[in-house]
Amino acid sequence: MYGFLLAVMVLDGLILSVVILLQAGKGGGLAAVGGGGGTMADGVLGGRQATTVLTRATWTTGTIFMVLALVLSIMSSRARAPESVIQVDAPVTTTAPEPVLPGLGDTPPPANDGNSGNEGN
Repeated sequence: MYGFLLAVMVLDGLILSVVILLQAGKGGGLAAVGGGGGTMADGVLGGRQATTVLTRATWTTGTIFMVLALVLSIMSSRARAPESVIQVDAPVTTTAPEPVLPGLGDTPPPANDGNSGNEGN
């Protein structure tokens, strides 16, 4: 089910891209919004433009894309079972650690006879 919905979302994204690229530019871009590029009647307070087939297709495919993204996000987050923070998968070992340098753990330390450090005086 997840793979099918993901394939539908990719196909919808491709269709959305094509529909957006087929639309004619409205002209002005952000400059026309505040009245900088045109009159105020064409800006924020302007009348509604006629809805074309491409505009409806853009809204429809965009809505489908967003809904599929939300559904797939929920599905992927629910697939993983929550795990405990304190859960330990590996058993705890109680063996003595290995020495860092080879041979250190094999022989006992030399006995102190009281003359160490005072040789030569």
